[in-house]
This record gives sequence, structure tokens and C-alpha cells, in this order.
Amino acid sequence: MSFKFVPPRNVDVPELIFEKSVTLDPAKTAVIVVDMQNDFVRDDGSLPVPAAKETIKNIKQLLDSAREHNAKVVYTQDTHFEGDKEWKIWPVHCRKGTLGWHIIDELKPLVNDMVFEKNRYDGFYETSLEHYLSHVWQITNLVIVGTVSNICVLHTAASAGLRWYDLVVPADGISALTEFDQAMTLRQVTTLYTGKVVESCEKILFEE
Repeated sequence: MSFKFVPPRNVDVPELIFEKSVTLDPAKTAVIVVDMQNDFVRDDGSLPVPAAKETIKNIKQLLDSAREHNAKVVYTQDTHFEGDKEWKIWPVHCRKGTLGWHIIDELKPLVNDMVFEKNRYDGFYETSLEHYLSHVWQITNLVIVGTVSNICVLHTAASAGLRWYDLVVPADGISALTEFDQAMTLRQVTTLYTGKVVESCEKILFEE
């Protein structure tokens, strides 16, 4: 057999293709910050992703650069209410109005940023995100950062890719619970959604 249908505990990671850098037109670009909320980022959150804390500085640097060049900055905010079926899959998290639901202070949205509350993993699912990106701002390039890499980041990236946005994902701007999940996310972005992956947020440049 050339392929093990039940994978061994250790699997080889296919080669990941990284761009040296990516230069984007800020007028056609939006940065999406996915679910950088207290429940996911803080140690005392209900669903902490330890690596998420290490991405804060990198994401902030990217946002500063994006805002300096007048690129759009938007956020997704995982939002749930009593009886949500997702709480049967995961512990109770991101209940609207709680401390855990709020976006972390270090990456707090500014007055001109938009926040899209979402109830599932995908930032496009039953939100007005696409309306603003496509029909209001005429965005063609999406930079996606945040957490969790293989869940809300990847599902949002998948929806963006299926809509033919040009995707860019910086490896040090997303976080997962395992290295396997991180590698899988980066590979999916490049192979399924023709996105570009760079090693760091500082490799994303804005130029008209």
C-alpha cells in the first residue's frame, strides 16, 4: 500500500511554499483579524490557545502598517448566546457581553475599523462581511490573521478563497494548538485557495 489510510502518529509535513514578501495595494486590501478575544488569547480564557499570545506583537505591527497606508482593518468576533449548539462541541465560550467575548485590549479596534460578530467558524457565514468587502470597498486582497489557525482562520480563508479573493496569510500572525494544525492550515491556503503564505507579518508590504 502506498498510502496509510490510518495515519501513523508521526506524519511527514509536505513542503510549504513561502513567498519572500508580498506587496499589496492598500486601496484594494483589507486585513481581517479573526477572533483575537480574551477567551482564546488569555491564560484564564475558557478556550485558550497558548501560542496566540505570541502573535499579538506581530499582528499589531501589521495593523499599524495597514492603517498607516489606509488599508481596511476588520475584525471577526466569535459571539454566542445561551443554548448555542457550538457549546455542545466546545466548552462555553465567547458569550456575548462577557469579558471573554471582548477583543483583547492590545488589538482593540479603532473607530474606523469594523467588527463582524459571527456565530460559526466562518467569518462570512451569515454576516455582512462580504457586502462591505466586495460591494462597498471593492476589496480584492485579504490578509488574514488571528486564531485558531485550523478552525476559524481556515474556514474564513476558505470562504474568501471560494469567492476568489487574493489571500495572504503570515505564519507568525496565526496560532493553533498543534504544529500539525498550523502546517495543515498553511498548506490548505496555498494549495486549495491559491493563497500566498509568508513567514512573518513584516513581510507584508503596502504600496500604491
